[in-house]
Amino acid sequence: MKQQLKVLVVDDEPGILMSLEFLMKKEGYQVFIARDGEEALDIIEREIPSIILLDIMMPNVDGYEVCRFVKSTLKLSHIKIVFLSAKNKESDMEKGYAIGADLYVPKPFSTRTLVSKVNALALGIATS
Repeated sequence: MKQQLKVLVVDDEPGILMSLEFLMKKEGYQVFIARDGEEALDIIEREIPSIILLDIMMPNVDGYEVCRFVKSTLKLSHIKIVFLSAKNKESDMEKGYAIGADLYVPKPFSTRTLVSKVNALALGIATS
């Protein structure tokens, strides 16, 4: 089932982008990458991913704006959003959840933990 699930990784840091792309492909997902929010919005409209791993602090359009757009667009609102951010204060996390995030993972994070959380989200998608 994972083969059909599309994951979009959005981060302006090339190292994080490459490692997450590798990790998600290794797990069997179809992976797309975007280096900023604008590029992410283009890919989201075109590919309609199942899950978005989304950084918050990015040039042009930040992660909060991407999340707001996805959750307020009827044909996209089902997409699961996982914020990955160095913004790790309680208030940052509350804001992320308030605008529609399904998960908020503060950086730095354990890749093993992230993969298990993404797989759990994917399982929820596959069984619904």
